[in-house]
Amino acid sequence: MYQLAITRDFMARHFLVGGDWGAENHEHSHHYRAEVSVEGAQLDQHGYLIDIVALESALAGIISAYADCVLNQQPAFAGLNPSIEHFSRILWEHLRDDLALPGRKLTVKLWENDHDWAAYGGVL
Repeated sequence: MYQLAITRDFMARHFLVGGDWGAENHEHSHHYRAEVSVEGAQLDQHGYLIDIVALESALAGIISAYADCVLNQQPAFAGLNPSIEHFSRILWEHLRDDLALPGRKLTVKLWENDHDWAAYGGVL
């Protein structure tokens, strides 16, 4: 199985809702790191699993919509607690919609600090 992955860093703000999480209930920022990996058994006619430039461009466009924003105010988070679990799925859905990856496994692993992460993935 072939794998290709990229990582990008960005800052965003949020506050957690629906529970008593102390300081996390107040607006604060995170230095996020998005790791995006693609996995598949076959390469294309050029020897690529995916064109890395296309993957980088898609991720950059998606991150630009969330970087330096308050996640709670973004339409994708309407009615949701802006957890890293939800955020990793939202990023995955954007990439799924932006890239043609039939039969490939796409995973988004989202770090909110040096120690804590959540991931969402699936076969397209």
